[in-house]
Amino acid sequence: MSNIKIVTDSATGLTQAEIDRYHIGVVPLTVMIDDVIYVDGKTITSDEFPDMMANAKALPKTSQPPIGTFVDAFNEAGADGNEVLCINITESMSGTVHAAHQAAMLSTADVTIVDSLSGDRGSAFQILAAAELAESGASMSEITAEIKKIQQHSKAYLAVLNMDNLVAGGRISKAAGMVTSLLNVKIVIEIIDGQLEIQKKGRGIKPINRFFDDVYAEMAKANHIKAIGISHVQNAERAAEMKAVLAEKFPDTEIVIHAISPVLATHGGIGAFCLFYYTE
Repeated sequence: MSNIKIVTDSATGLTQAEIDRYHIGVVPLTVMIDDVIYVDGKTITSDEFPDMMANAKALPKTSQPPIGTFVDAFNEAGADGNEVLCINITESMSGTVHAAHQAAMLSTADVTIVDSLSGDRGSAFQILAAAELAESGASMSEITAEIKKIQQHSKAYLAVLNMDNLVAGGRISKAAGMVTSLLNVKIVIEIIDGQLEIQKKGRGIKPINRFFDDVYAEMAKANHIKAIGISHVQNAERAAEMKAVLAEKFPDTEIVIHAISPVLATHGGIGAFCLFYYTE
């Protein structure tokens, strides 16, 4: 029986089967849509969110969990004297990791906080590796060292096909947004050390497709792809196409398709899709 328990937040892209398999504690973020607050994974799902976002009067606002919710989760996980490891979505996307740090200082448990420097399945890779190591009896230092290694060998790309949410969220100006809309500009963002950096801009979908073809070629040169994640905002067709291509190239690698959590979906907008992977 492991003496290290794993806690995370609802933006880290775990499937329910994974949560159940490793008994992972999940602290939900909240999202406010037209002045109504929803709890991620409880009163709203990642599948329900896109339609509600599209029909909202204003861009939804996501909020980190209350500190007290983290404190309760930590105390429960550490009740039997267990150490607690909390792995969160990166701070550039949410203040969740800061709330976790504050909660750790108030908790009666021995809590270690890790910023995953990623989100969605990019975070999930780290959590699942940590859970497997904890189950095998690894120490906290051994687990955090492995997390660091995964971070250093991970790639995460987010394709944004519509700039409206980036404009509404203030990440690009209205003037720039108008130009990109008129020119049908689409972008690919890479998450590098937790920061969102634009790697590709192009008119229409073809430049985006070429970018991902290049990514696939780089993946083929890599030293053993350990896991692949594909996430999307109401773009299941694109996700399935990507999985088919990657499954042919990497038949022995698990590929998980996942609906993007409200936090990333709010940034990416309808049609956005992500590719996450990490190597040996």
